Amino acid sequence: MAKQVINSLDAPAALGPYSQGIRAGQTVYLSGQLGLDPKTGNLADGIEAQTHQVFQNLRAVALAAGGKLDDTVKLTILMANLGDFAQVNEIMKSYFAEPYPARATYQVAALPKAALIEIEGVLELAAQSADPQNEPLEPVKQMKAE
Repeated sequence: MAKQVINSLDAPAALGPYSQGIRAGQTVYLSGQLGLDPKTGNLADGIEAQTHQVFQNLRAVALAAGGKLDDTVKLTILMANLGDFAQVNEIMKSYFAEPYPARATYQVAALPKAALIEIEGVLELAAQSADPQNEPLEPVKQMKAE
């Protein structure tokens, strides 16, 4: 199965040798996003602002892949402080409709750029009329979300 690189100018560029997202068939794997502003590269201030920015970044990559956040089937949340768990849950509810995606949440010792939260996701896109298994995937060029 061919892999298709997904990039969005509305999400921060990768901080290392990885892609913002990879599509394989109808599944899209979203790399972990920090609360970085894609225009300035600066980290948002505090857990609330970082969490909102993370979901906005994930949304931008999902849109570049032809999906939306509600196509998410699994999230992994890494937090510097599980004491922020309830606040993150409330913010997450504002970005997803029920049924919510499956999720795992972990407290970690540190995150890149001293971020307070990082979230990665897996999307399952709706099947297209043609069988995507038989069609070669073209790389997606960087695009601006509308």
